[in-house]
Amino acid sequence: MIAEPVAHGLADSAVAERGPTALRIAVGSQLRKLREENGITREAAGDHIRGSHAKISRLELGRTGFKERDIRDLLTLYGVDDPGEREQFLELMRKANQPGWWHRYSDLLPPWFETYLGLEHAAKAIRTYEGQLVPGLLQTADYARSVVALGHDENSERRVSLRRRRQELLTRDGAPSFWAVLDEAVLRRPVGGASVMRDQINHLIAISERPNVTIQMLPYAAGGHAAAGSSFTMLRFAEPELPDIVYLEQLTSALYLDRRQDLELYRQVMDQLSVQAEPPERSRQKLTEIAAAL
Repeated sequence: MIAEPVAHGLADSAVAERGPTALRIAVGSQLRKLREENGITREAAGDHIRGSHAKISRLELGRTGFKERDIRDLLTLYGVDDPGEREQFLELMRKANQPGWWHRYSDLLPPWFETYLGLEHAAKAIRTYEGQLVPGLLQTADYARSVVALGHDENSERRVSLRRRRQELLTRDGAPSFWAVLDEAVLRRPVGGASVMRDQINHLIAISERPNVTIQMLPYAAGGHAAAGSSFTMLRFAEPELPDIVYLEQLTSALYLDRRQDLELYRQVMDQLSVQAEPPERSRQKLTEIAAAL
């Protein structure tokens, strides 16, 4: 028996309210703490549930769903014997396995992007640098259609609908802070034509007035910068159980970075970009000028 209820920090926090992905990561983090407190290696834990150390790693990172049999066996291995504590933990596990709102679009989404949507929904702060396209959370419907059309996708309207559904994140109660640094090339590239781009830039100006949204333009005049050729997004969460994550999207896959040294590097790069970019008010002025010229 351990000194305090194993699920205390999870049950009494708002993790469950931030969606199943956040809760899955938090439950995985609690499993890791229990294992380490008992001096049990990942290999030994994997053997106990007829798996591998890699499976334990995925469970502890929240990168996979939970099987109740595995969690029961791990709780037994970790000395969690109290029936009430076990049931509380298992109930959190069941909630973590529930599908998020994006599940209805699962036929359109690769698994690696479903993971991102869950993390995005759970974040308290999102910082992004984009060098090619307006970020999905800021796209107008017509701009999104133009982007989707580049892939000749027959499900274009559902993809636009998904993007619009994601954008509710920025206006909901308790919305996360969203801070975007956009390369000037993003704003000069007339995706969808001049009219679509003008409306898109005007939307950026309007949404940047929201208290939780900051938009900066990184001008050509800034010259070279540390993120050249690499767009990325940093996610931060309200709960201490959830580590910061850097998301790097590729054409057919994505990387999720959470090692301390990686996070520190990307924080430094993002801070540097924010200094090199035009301040928010000056960025709005530049956006207005670019829209007027279209």
